[in-house]
Amino acid sequence: MGISFNASSLLSGNGIDVNSVVSEIQAAQSGQLTAWQTDVTNLQTQATALTSINTDLSNLATAVQGFTGPDGALTAVTASSSESAIVDATAHTGATAAVYTVVVSGLASTGTLYTDSVANATTSILPSGQTTGDLQVQIGGASGTTANIAITAGTNDTLSTLASSINSQSATNNWGITASVITDADGAHLAIYSQATGSDGALSIPAGTNTTSLVFEPPVGGTNAQISINGIPYASTTNTVTGAIPDVTLNLTSSDQATPVTITVGPDTNAITNSINNFVTEYNTVIGDINTQFTVNASTNTEGPLGSDAYLRNLQSSLASDITYSTADPTSVSTGLTNLAALGISTNSDGTLTVNDTAIDTATAYSPAFPDVLAANLSAVQNFFTNSNATGFADNFNADLTKLTDPSQGILNADLASNQSQQNDLTTEITNFQTQLAAQKVQLDQVFDAVNTSLEQYPFTLYEVTAALGSLTVGGTDTGSLPSTNTTPTAGESVSGAGNTDNTSSTS
Repeated sequence: MGISFNASSLLSGNGIDVNSVVSEIQAAQSGQLTAWQTDVTNLQTQATALTSINTDLSNLATAVQGFTGPDGALTAVTASSSESAIVDATAHTGATAAVYTVVVSGLASTGTLYTDSVANATTSILPSGQTTGDLQVQIGGASGTTANIAITAGTNDTLSTLASSINSQSATNNWGITASVITDADGAHLAIYSQATGSDGALSIPAGTNTTSLVFEPPVGGTNAQISINGIPYASTTNTVTGAIPDVTLNLTSSDQATPVTITVGPDTNAITNSINNFVTEYNTVIGDINTQFTVNASTNTEGPLGSDAYLRNLQSSLASDITYSTADPTSVSTGLTNLAALGISTNSDGTLTVNDTAIDTATAYSPAFPDVLAANLSAVQNFFTNSNATGFADNFNADLTKLTDPSQGILNADLASNQSQQNDLTTEITNFQTQLAAQKVQLDQVFDAVNTSLEQYPFTLYEVTAALGSLTVGGTDTGSLPSTNTTPTAGESVSGAGNTDNTSSTS
């Protein structure tokens, strides 16, 4: 639409609103800028949706990858104890299903040295008249470490200063012992403890190595744990026993030789079921995200921001193909477990999955209950998902998801890269266009500022002209100062203006 002005207003000396005029001129050119900005907003909305779906796709890839390989989630095992207050057990991947009888005769203990009482913790422990002494502590038996503790009067010759000295030297020399002063009704005692259990922590004072006045009681502790497994004796330096049962850790908490404990090792069906449910949840999340983009909103009659995204359509097709994969592995074929439906995992009309808690048996479809299949043939379920030939369901799905989530070539990552490229191009266009508009505004401001100045001066100019014209007296006597405008010669005047102008003839 063009710009119009009120003539009477313009000639009144009010001038024009330069900012409004310039803004109106540029507004006609801003339509393209608004369109570009809208496009950027739409691309940003699409990028947010793509990023969310891509994250969910990565979570699905992690869940599927967890099924593959010899240590996959479907190989989870567990161990239970009939008396966890005596011994508990933890099974690790590779543990073989079996039942064991464990008897705990004794626990591994730390070694302790304890002195007879002295008057108090500040009394010198050096014999009368001596200014130095020595004390040696044997740690871990004859083949262990010997801590040689030199004692000097005034430095570390009391129980308090000696305990501090032992702790300092132990930390520096890695002796693995700590010392403290214990005060009871009898007086003060020096106690030295090993930090290790079992024979590694056994403590003793070798004969002839104590030149102080301290008298040590016989060593306590520093013994190995004693257990038997199915009647076979086993000793351990710690109460965490590994190696006695392959791929099983025993945690000893108390000893009771009269109470045999039953340790049962077997498949962890709860963990396996949870891993299957987690896979289904992650898959359904991705499919739900995709379905949302392609669902038409009844009120707006439009799809989601990615409704026209070809990349997303291709992803949907790829996932649908992966989920209907049927393995041709001979073992799976022989057991009939060649696809998800055979395992008790049904595909719904919207493409999502459901783990059947009970069997589905209708005139048109049958799918067993997953818990029944798992209980009846765990190894076949494991083989369906992954096998030595890498032809299992998870093997195939994992290979495809690895491509789909590749940082540079993955389908949604490529889509996001394209989206970002378009945003960058549009941002450049917008910046350049805004620069042009800014330069144009400067020019227009200058032009219309000049026009405005002239319009504001118009009444004064008109007044001056009117006043000048009013001061002129047309036909007055004082016309010598006015320029003549008459260009027609008067009668009797020579046009040439030369010689006598009288028309009468002269006589001789």
